[in-house]
Amino acid sequence: MRSYYGLLAILSLAALAACSRTTPIPHLRKQGTATQLIVDGKPFLAMAGELGNNSATSLEYMKQVWPHLVDSKLNTVLAGVSWAQVEPQEGKFDFSVLDGVIQGARAHNLRLVLLWFASWKNGLSGYPPDWVKKDFDRFPRAQMVDGTLPTMGEAPRTLIEGSRTIELLSPLSDANRDADARAFAALMRHVREVDGSRHTVVMIQVENEVGMQGDTRDRSPLANQAFAGPVPKELMDYLAQHKDALIPELHQVWEAAGFKTSGTWEEVFGKGRPTDEIFMAWHFAHYINRVVEAGKAEYPIPMYVNCPQEGFGKRPKGGQSGGPMPDAMDVWRAGGPRIDLIGTDIYDPDFATMCARYTQSGNPLFIAETRGIPPNSLGNRVLYAFGRHDAIAFSPMGIERPTIPDIELTSAYDVIAQLAPLIVEHQGNGTMSAVIVGSDAPPQKVRVGNYTLTVAFRKPPRILGSPEQQGPFPNSAAIFIAAGPDEYYAAGNGVSVTFTPNTPGPPLAGLATVEEGVFVNGRWVPGRKLSGDDDGQGENLVLPRLYVLPSPLGWTGNLGGPASKGILHFTLYRYR
Repeated sequence: MRSYYGLLAILSLAALAACSRTTPIPHLRKQGTATQLIVDGKPFLAMAGELGNNSATSLEYMKQVWPHLVDSKLNTVLAGVSWAQVEPQEGKFDFSVLDGVIQGARAHNLRLVLLWFASWKNGLSGYPPDWVKKDFDRFPRAQMVDGTLPTMGEAPRTLIEGSRTIELLSPLSDANRDADARAFAALMRHVREVDGSRHTVVMIQVENEVGMQGDTRDRSPLANQAFAGPVPKELMDYLAQHKDALIPELHQVWEAAGFKTSGTWEEVFGKGRPTDEIFMAWHFAHYINRVVEAGKAEYPIPMYVNCPQEGFGKRPKGGQSGGPMPDAMDVWRAGGPRIDLIGTDIYDPDFATMCARYTQSGNPLFIAETRGIPPNSLGNRVLYAFGRHDAIAFSPMGIERPTIPDIELTSAYDVIAQLAPLIVEHQGNGTMSAVIVGSDAPPQKVRVGNYTLTVAFRKPPRILGSPEQQGPFPNSAAIFIAAGPDEYYAAGNGVSVTFTPNTPGPPLAGLATVEEGVFVNGRWVPGRKLSGDDDGQGENLVLPRLYVLPSPLGWTGNLGGPASKGILHFTLYRYR
């Protein structure tokens, strides 16, 4: 008997020792100007893809999807989990499908970002459980002015004082908020129980693309009463404390109304659409902040919101209002202080501008949804996001839909995976950057370490036997990392680069040693040494594009992907 209890004591001590060695849960950490996601104690770059909205509701369906995700070179999957799925009856939870998804991800060595489809998704409320949808007295909907744009094809229903009810849970309802928060807390408690030591789940997206469609604000009696009342003190205090650092668009609205420090919404911000959007942004943020608080009380891993991108400053009359658009970032920070960051869904062709908009005021870049849109391939977007803006994650939407993985994406993910140790080392300290450059654009200048790089578009060569190719061509992209005072790594396609010193000394710079190669298990394995025509006689670094072919959408990306020529390692020397 003693030996039994002795063995039990030993096993208990061993279990306690194992627990003490468990790495911290996923969290965010600052490094210079960058924010890093830390998983199992190390910085983690999420080379991700988002599943279709309902893909992760069927484990049988996912059996055929997991191998495709691995072939796509992903290390992370964004997967939806809905309120209706986990709480089909009030207070009774079912996490069986979620458990299967977590197990499937582990079996394929993938991490998960869970998308909480609850009160809102894409500006509507299609994912709450039936017991919420049917009890419209307990769980009130938003209302909009009758006669405005229809909501996803639905006809007007209940007419109240010239308004009509839409299928959108009102963000001003405590009952709506508290029911969502209770369900989310149960979800996070379960994730902690089944994954708290394994860390398959690394982040949570709370709701999806929130906002109000078809009107600028909620017109329900509850909302009208709040709109006629004072602006909350928390928002006014935030604006006063951050007055000189506010997003310019919000600063201008407040300034035009006289920088008042109290009053009704229209007294503080004036009349018109901007005030309606600020009002809705505050209430959406305040609601989601309570949901996040409830979840973090159970398992405080990083949590973010995402935003539909209609084109900055181009939202149509009656378009989606109140989401975490760039001009509303400060309102969301004030109303949602427990939200870790604002992610973005970039479907705009001007990828570089959208990245800049969403990294204002230190917001980390988390690209929750995107796709390749000419002239930028997914590969170009990957290199630029991680190299220029220290992205936490990059995630094309509907990742399982193409039957064959996108070669531009897989090539770029392969490059980022190889460079990952260097990337996380150099994030936020001025020794890494990236460019996207168009065929008709002038060369770009970026400062990386001790040199300013002038990066020019390089026209693809003519395919043997084919006619001369005519533009406009797909954009080119490249990433550059300064590994030492005169030492660099670069990867990309379709550019040539010259170097100008930006520190005291001889004013001219030339290429010393240039070699192709790859990283294998973090170790540099050199290939060919390049000189002559392959390095512009020592004057130009060349990252060539193999060739392009015409398509109905214009020229396709380079066949072989941005990593088709591997990674270049080179050193520079200075002379006069």
